[in-house]
Amino acid sequence: MGIELDPHGKMPDIVVYYEQQDWLVLVEAVTSHGPVNLKRRNELKQLFQSAAQGLVFVTAFPGRKEMTRYLAEICWETEVWIANQLDHLIHFNGERFLGPHDQ
Repeated sequence: MGIELDPHGKMPDIVVYYEQQDWLVLVEAVTSHGPVNLKRRNELKQLFQSAAQGLVFVTAFPGRKEMTRYLAEICWETEVWIANQLDHLIHFNGERFLGPHDQ
């Protein structure tokens, strides 16, 4: 894919290539290092700066109860996925539901 990554960079928990849209979906499990907050979003953007694909940032939670503990930290223009409600995503503001967002 032509992506050059810093071997010392903090990789996300999961990287998914969504070929149909040419997106890289970067997923952070809140139980490992917390949610995608502004600092983490900027770190991931820096880490994947060589990617030609659009970047989508997702925080994964086991349930809504855990999400409420981190609600104030979740960065705008990111997505939230809740494991016990598999069929839904929550988008934190923006012009479209899912996809990369330019600054």
